[in-house]
This record gives sequence, structure tokens and C-alpha cells, in this order.
Amino acid sequence: QVQLVESGGGLVQPGGSLRLSCAASGTIFSAYVMGWYRQAPGKQRELVASITSGGSTNYADSVKGRSTISRDNAKSTVHLQMNSLKPEDTAVYYCNYRSLGYTYWGRGTQVTVSS
Repeated sequence: QVQLVESGGGLVQPGGSLRLSCAASGTIFSAYVMGWYRQAPGKQRELVASITSGGSTNYADSVKGRSTISRDNAKSTVHLQMNSLKPEDTAVYYCNYRSLGYTYWGRGTQVTVSS
């Protein structure tokens, strides 16, 4: 079992920045993929960014150039720095952990971009 605890969501003005963090605990394997997904009202959940335990990253086109995902393997933590936020970034952001065929989700954290 893996537990994921997200933090860092909130209300931010357009053009602002947020840093989301996800701490994983439980049975953490050395090889994994962790990432952030988001789901806006009435829309499907979509990948925002992911990172492997080896450091390879993947970004959605909509956030590429505005976001950076990083990880601390020693602390089993992943961060998502989001800059130049837009109203369309408003969504619930979910942390995701995948390893050896298992997938776990966090409960989500709300990000609202509004003036």
C-alpha cells in the first residue's frame, strides 16, 4: 500500500505561481513513476506532468514551459512548480504513484486561478 498526501493548492491570481507537493509513504519501490493529474469540472482527468525515479520528465503541452516537476527520492516526495498560471489551470490536482503494475491516487488539492 502507498499513501499520498498532497499540499500546496489554493487561490492564486492569473500570472501567479503555486508549488504543489506530494509525499508518498508506505511500500515505496525504487523504480516508480509519480505525477500530477488534474480534473476540471465537467472534464476528464488529464496528465499535467510526471517524473520517473530516474528523473525523466513528461509534461502536458498546456503546461510545458510554465511548470517544473521535481522529486526527492530520499523523501519520496514530488513537487510541481507552476508559474504564469491561467484561469484554465483551475482544477483539482491529484498526485499519482505507479510501480510494478500498481497505481495509487491522492485525495486531490484544489487550485483556483482567479482575480
